[in-house]
Amino acid sequence: MLKHSSIVAALAGLLLSASLPLTAKDKKKPTADAPKLGDQRSVAYFDITKIIWPNPPAVTRIKFTDLFTGEKVDPKLFSKENRKPKQKWMDRLAGTQNVNEINVDKLPFQLIRTYGLATDSQGKIYAADQAVGAVFIFDPKTKAVEMIRNKSEASFGLINGLAVDDNDRLFVSDSKLHRVLVLNAKHSMEASVGMDTLVDPGGIALDKDNRFLYVVDTGNDTVAVFDADSFKKLRNIGTPSKKHNNSDPGNFSLPTNIAVDSEGDVYVTDTFNNRVQIFDADGNFESTFGKNGDGPGQFERPKGIAVDCDRHIWVVDSAQDRVKVFDREGRLLIYFGEHGEYPGRFMGAYGIAIDKDNRVFVSETFPGRVQMFRYVTDAEAEAEKNKRAVADQKPAAPAKQEAATAQVKKDSAPAKTQDSAAH
Repeated sequence: MLKHSSIVAALAGLLLSASLPLTAKDKKKPTADAPKLGDQRSVAYFDITKIIWPNPPAVTRIKFTDLFTGEKVDPKLFSKENRKPKQKWMDRLAGTQNVNEINVDKLPFQLIRTYGLATDSQGKIYAADQAVGAVFIFDPKTKAVEMIRNKSEASFGLINGLAVDDNDRLFVSDSKLHRVLVLNAKHSMEASVGMDTLVDPGGIALDKDNRFLYVVDTGNDTVAVFDADSFKKLRNIGTPSKKHNNSDPGNFSLPTNIAVDSEGDVYVTDTFNNRVQIFDADGNFESTFGKNGDGPGQFERPKGIAVDCDRHIWVVDSAQDRVKVFDREGRLLIYFGEHGEYPGRFMGAYGIAIDKDNRVFVSETFPGRVQMFRYVTDAEAEAEKNKRAVADQKPAAPAKQEAATAQVKKDSAPAKTQDSAAH
């Protein structure tokens, strides 16, 4: 079983403030006075319908919808009844245990340092947490949480990237064990990939049509390509190197993450070169965009990457704590996020995944969280624009019509006599 007492104990104060229900007094307070640590792991103090991009009156393209932090926390776990009884003064003197110590063995697991993300056919979210040494599985519908734990359901060293295929097999990259672990839909070990070739595997992606498994080998400055069924290595993208100083197009310097679009094109965050590189399904270089800088359209350590149904490219800039959306030519379309603990802001943003329902998930490494957003597609945005245009249209010449009606009433009114006028 996973030993998590020391880690969770350090979070006890955070969980306590984050999980206790609001009192009547708290509910009367303005949002600015709400507990800061409670805010960062909850949406209780926020009207999440207002967390959107861009701002009105523009058509909304990105909506914040929810966040996930770990297993459900029961406030009763922090009650006096769950604390260990006071020990005698001799025990305290000997330092055998703390006074009124919370029983950490009963505390639920929480995200601490979250990296790779993936989703399955049922809409569940998979999040790899290096500090806990486990893959958390969140069900947004039921709020249930499952876990694949080190030395319990699986054997992990230092997990990083995640991917799920169309049969709900889970692929987990492990940079310490130099492999990609394959688990079946029941989360039992099925295979181990790349142990004889991978140096430091990071982000992974699956081309479900061409049956390719892409593994970013950060330590080798390459992307390894395997057959997704036989797990035979097919080729490398990029030139192997340990110096991490190659900036030529088609080569990498400490790449971290990868994505595949509906056409089979491959997108790699070339992190140390502060750029994104695009390849075709055969591994041929196509184009690149991005340069170092602190502006919205520039990069300061791009990490997570994903492609939506409209083939827009979403890139997580970990240094800026922003998510930036580009077109294929590298033109910035929109960005959101900044340093911060509140929903819609990030602390150590890292991974990103987009599912078939246009939900966007972003992981954070401090504090461990997964935030969920909704992407409004090009077609949906166009429909909303047309809807607004129709609503803004006025009836045909209403002023002229009213004037004509008034004139008809005047012409048809009986003429007044002098006698009646005198009255």
